[in-house]
Amino acid sequence: MSEKDLNALFLDTLKDIYYAEKQIYKSLPKMAKAAASDKLRAAFEKHHDETEGQIERLEKIFELLGKPARGKKCDAIEGILDEGKEIMEEYADAPALDAGLLAAAQAVEHYEISRYGTLKAWADKLNMPDAVKLLGQTLNEEKKTDETLTSIAVSAVNAEAA
Repeated sequence: MSEKDLNALFLDTLKDIYYAEKQIYKSLPKMAKAAASDKLRAAFEKHHDETEGQIERLEKIFELLGKPARGKKCDAIEGILDEGKEIMEEYADAPALDAGLLAAAQAVEHYEISRYGTLKAWADKLNMPDAVKLLGQTLNEEKKTDETLTSIAVSAVNAEAA
């Protein structure tokens, strides 16, 4: 029986975020298509491209660990993405649609920031400098995406929704 130590928890959490990123990658084009705001659509499209790179970084970390890159179903991201789908359905063609999409996207970003911050700290504790670097790159991208979404919300989308 394997030990339930920090190495095991790191691997489990890595599988969790790998699954989450794959689901997010599938959801972003739908969110971009639903967005009325050109800026919001562009932000979703840019993050879709970034997410592809983030998945590749996670695959490199699995490789560093000598483990296959496999996801583990993440109920948290499923719930967050389901909320986004509900907003797209319930607010289709409504003035508040973009504000709802933006809020759903920020919920995703905040989840990712939490996960990547934790994984980076654990990788540091486990003396995995290459993983720390890769996770740090992704963490910075997620924070920048969150800042971009906030800027779009404050500058235009929330006022248009009101």
